[in-house]
Amino acid sequence: MIERYTRPQMGAIWSDQNKYGIWLEIEILACEAQEQLGVIPAGTSAHIRSTAKFEVARVLEIEETTKHDVIAFLTNVAEYVGEPSRFIHLGMTSSDVLDTCLSVQLKQAGELLLASLVRLRDILAKRAKEHKYTIMVGRTHGIHAEPTTFGLKMLLWYEESKRNITRLERSIEAVSAGMISGAVGTYEHISPKVEEYVSEKLGLKPESVSTQVIQRDRHAEFLATLAIVGASLEKIATEIRHLQRTEVLEAEEFFSKGQKGSSAMPHKRNPIVSERVCGLARLLRGNAMAALENVALWHERDISHSSVERVICPDSTIALDYMLHLMTNLLDNLLVYPDNMQKNLDLTCGLTFSQTVLLELAQRGVSREDSYAMVQRSAMKTWENINAVGSERKTLLERLKEDADVMKHFKVGELDEICDVRKSLKNVDAIFERCGV
Repeated sequence: MIERYTRPQMGAIWSDQNKYGIWLEIEILACEAQEQLGVIPAGTSAHIRSTAKFEVARVLEIEETTKHDVIAFLTNVAEYVGEPSRFIHLGMTSSDVLDTCLSVQLKQAGELLLASLVRLRDILAKRAKEHKYTIMVGRTHGIHAEPTTFGLKMLLWYEESKRNITRLERSIEAVSAGMISGAVGTYEHISPKVEEYVSEKLGLKPESVSTQVIQRDRHAEFLATLAIVGASLEKIATEIRHLQRTEVLEAEEFFSKGQKGSSAMPHKRNPIVSERVCGLARLLRGNAMAALENVALWHERDISHSSVERVICPDSTIALDYMLHLMTNLLDNLLVYPDNMQKNLDLTCGLTFSQTVLLELAQRGVSREDSYAMVQRSAMKTWENINAVGSERKTLLERLKEDADVMKHFKVGELDEICDVRKSLKNVDAIFERCGV
């Protein structure tokens, strides 16, 4: 049964409650570091940690007046801390808090996505092994080519998922940068040791060099990675959409009891999940483009990136989380029809063996040009009569046997052995072994 999407964790990462909670932790950690350096009195950070609080509604109320979110937050915290609040945010600028917080949020979101990608990878491995020898026709340009297996198709998706896991791990590392460096990144009013302390406590690495902001190539890499993962999911979804077409029907999205496909046509079973994934992938690509536009800022900082990130970071991580949920359930419950795969493979009357025969003729001394012409001659006759009935509808093998130029190179029974589909898939096991499945 397909599970309903219920992932409050991802949405919660982008809530005001979580954001302000991270802000508060950054400020308290900075006070701890300042106290260790002797900048603020002993015992101050402990007092601040024990008394500091915030209320989301109150912060937003103050912001109505200040028109500045960090000042509104600090004002609310000061209402709880009292006189020692003068040591909070000492030597810091707003972006020290905002950018370090965003790094934590992206790291949190990335780790949730990583776990979902691992689940998808494992489902693909399971289904690939299940259909390792499920023979179907391979298609190039949408046209029947040579036989393959449905397991190999899923194994390809499995390998791409592994690469996406590596990409996401790399992009999480890239975006996990902490910054407490002051107004233009020179640490004029705060020690770099504060940045090191805060970053370590938050599971980040100190930014090697910054301006007033962490540089946005890091964020662009993260958002571009999400778009690549989305493109991989779209690739799978597009394939399933074709395989579910009535004329093909080799695989189909699970259709639950009571589900309806159309308000007008009771017979309809549509690939709605795959289509939804394809649509959402477009959003991820658009958001990745916006992230690339954010890389170029004026001098040491402007805020043209800020409004964009308030949309693209939550939206992309939530959308991809949803897409991964959809695709994992889809693939786990995907209906596969081997009989239809065999029927479709047989549609072209054995034309899929054309290259096999061509290469065999070449092995027996016939030039490639002559081999191609000989096989194509029979192949075109097969194509032209593919919808014929009775004696006019012959397989490629039958027409090759009628061609004297071909048959003088083969003994009786040899062509039948050469055109055995099992023989053409002799390396399936080797491919699976190479992928460790």
